[in-house]
Amino acid sequence: MNALLKSATIIDSKSSLNNKVRDILIENGKISKIAANIPNIKKHKTVVLKNLHVSRGWFDSSVSFGEPGYEERETIKNGLLTAAKSGFTGIALNSNTNPHIDNKSVVDFVMNNQRANAVDLHPIACLTKGSKGIDIAELYDMKQAGAIAFGDHKKAISNPNLMKIALLYAQNFDGLALSFPQDDAIANNGIANESEANTKLGLKGNPSLAEELQIARDLFLLEYTGGKLHIPTISTKGAVKLVKEAKKKGLDITCSVSAHHLCLTDDELNSFDSNYKCKPPIRTKKDTIALIKGVKDGTIDMITSDHTPIDIEHKKVEFENALDGTIGLESLFGAVNSVIDLHTLIDCLTIKPRKRFGLEETAIKVGEKANLTLFDPTLDYMFKQEEIMSTSKNSAFLHKNLKGKAYGIFANNKLVLR
Repeated sequence: MNALLKSATIIDSKSSLNNKVRDILIENGKISKIAANIPNIKKHKTVVLKNLHVSRGWFDSSVSFGEPGYEERETIKNGLLTAAKSGFTGIALNSNTNPHIDNKSVVDFVMNNQRANAVDLHPIACLTKGSKGIDIAELYDMKQAGAIAFGDHKKAISNPNLMKIALLYAQNFDGLALSFPQDDAIANNGIANESEANTKLGLKGNPSLAEELQIARDLFLLEYTGGKLHIPTISTKGAVKLVKEAKKKGLDITCSVSAHHLCLTDDELNSFDSNYKCKPPIRTKKDTIALIKGVKDGTIDMITSDHTPIDIEHKKVEFENALDGTIGLESLFGAVNSVIDLHTLIDCLTIKPRKRFGLEETAIKVGEKANLTLFDPTLDYMFKQEEIMSTSKNSAFLHKNLKGKAYGIFANNKLVLR
């Protein structure tokens, strides 16, 4: 496909074109020219958008859909279209499906269902068979089939020897292990951050200790075994400190944080709105301050939507009975852009996650395949249900004021706009 992007401000911290306004000519899916003004001699499709900004294509490191098994929550087809219109050219798909992504056949199914799409889908396969935390899954076969990492989604590996073996085994093929940061014995079925206020609300507490104990254990294991470890969606001040100290030691450790843990606090729980029920739970103001600082100083490597669609039958119920999770593809940029500076945010959505998951690096330069996100970072608006393109509508950011919105993407020789 051919397209001419007019007057686009380029946001790319690694490029000499950073912060410069340029026209970008794309021909047959590749960037053929970048200049101050490019006449449309060949009558290509012209893209003129208000306050257009362009960056490398965004990548979300933690996305759930549902298919296979929970198509009522979200299908792969509609999920990828939502991702595209939300500015993402690539996503990592979690294995909270039925069947679980725990063998080569299911990896093949997922990969085949995303062929010829504008958005690249990369499966995160289970670390253990059936995501049961008992036996190591067929990691090498799934890596060969296209899995980019291995982790039991939102499930802690309670057996430390199992985690040790996984870290050792994955080194044979440069595999990346994920470990969900929660000690289940300490969390003990808690449904909200442990605090005096939440106890008064009658919400059983899940303390920061549960997260920090698990992370400390995994970091000790990593120091012993070597290998690579990624901790998804940390949520506490103590977790940031632990990861920072591990990086100073030289351990090969990365972590992510979700948009809702950066932007929301457990004060929201006064409404008993089940859209705020997440795992890990939304924490305190002190935690959000530490998380934001962790993003800015590089301790936290990537920001994710942690997009988790839940159908209305399992979400619009009593807080205690609701399933955990909030959707976030559509709201990530507008929410986080209010608390993190633009260049740091873009780096956490582009360069850092792609490098960690071993994906092809993208660039905004002549001769490169166009993999671009188009957005306006200054648009102020209230996030309403009409903004939601996902099948499920369980957003923690409904009726919140956001700043910035994606127009869409150009990727895999396709232009997708809202």
